[in-house]
Amino acid sequence: MTKASPLVFGRHTGHEQVVFCHDAGSGLRAIIALHSTALGPGLGGTRFYPYESEDAALEDVLHLSRGMTYKNALAGLDHGGGKAVVIGDPELDKSETLLRAYGRFVESLGGRYITACDVGTYVADMDVVARESRWVTGRSPAEGGAGDSSVLTAFGVFQGMRAVAERLWDGTSLAGQRVGIAGVGKVGSKLTGLLLDEGASVVATDVSEHAIDQLRAAHPQVDVVGDTTELLGAGIDVYAPCALGGALDDDTMTLLTDGRVAAVCGGANNQLAHAGIEKSLDDAGVLYAPDYVVNSGGVIQVADELHGFSFDRAKAKATKIFDTTREIFQLAAEDGVPPAVAADRLAERRIAAVSRLRDVYLGR
Repeated sequence: MTKASPLVFGRHTGHEQVVFCHDAGSGLRAIIALHSTALGPGLGGTRFYPYESEDAALEDVLHLSRGMTYKNALAGLDHGGGKAVVIGDPELDKSETLLRAYGRFVESLGGRYITACDVGTYVADMDVVARESRWVTGRSPAEGGAGDSSVLTAFGVFQGMRAVAERLWDGTSLAGQRVGIAGVGKVGSKLTGLLLDEGASVVATDVSEHAIDQLRAAHPQVDVVGDTTELLGAGIDVYAPCALGGALDDDTMTLLTDGRVAAVCGGANNQLAHAGIEKSLDDAGVLYAPDYVVNSGGVIQVADELHGFSFDRAKAKATKIFDTTREIFQLAAEDGVPPAVAADRLAERRIAAVSRLRDVYLGR
């Protein structure tokens, strides 16, 4: 008899709350995970994805929500970590009724969780969810929102790459460097444009033919290859995973080393497939810009929406991703640890310092 995997408590992830949401009429099967509200309400997107099992969906939402705790902390936001996943194929299962049912579950948490777009959900979807809940960001400008958050996500990754360039090549420009982008959807396509404008060359891959067709139409000078194996062997200087998580595993490590890739800096969440990969990257001399640091431009954008959105204000905050990434590289060098460890320490330091202030009684 096979031993069942632990549901939540046995995983020892430190989550405060995990909510399973089901509405049979619409077919909604969703999980909302709140990792920490030490800095404020949990903020993080809703992922709509055809998970092979409930256990796989739970595993993903637990990882993603924990990552949001650290991402929001290092982005300087007064928000904790939260995330949601909807189980299903967004092309087949998404409907107004399902999204509104989901919105009612978000509303039921009373503001402890604030949602936004993620893989499989879009601005138009958030407008529908917002018909049932106040706690929704990433809405359209017509509905008082900020619109597509991938704009500043890509911009933030670009700022992280500038810090990589400074660390490796004594200058913040990517001009003359070759960047390999895996996943040219919402974020990857915008990152491509920024890099080309900077004078870098780009080689790309994506499992979606539609995404590749759109990329070729917009940027015909980009080299397109069949898969990630080809991408990592294409003589690139920087590898930018911009699709789903787990992009950095043991097999990828071999390819990175064989291809002599100098750095990893991309928009995907949870890039490290398992513990120890960060040390393998460091030992191999591959500079890793922690994903939750460099891809925080999107959450900076949607958080700003809560205060009456200003693109210029949000972009100014996202520009600081360069400074944060640079600080992490410096701390890593001083402490003799991988950048991922240095980033965790910096985030935990802020969480501890700010949450301690909650012990001060304000008289209400």
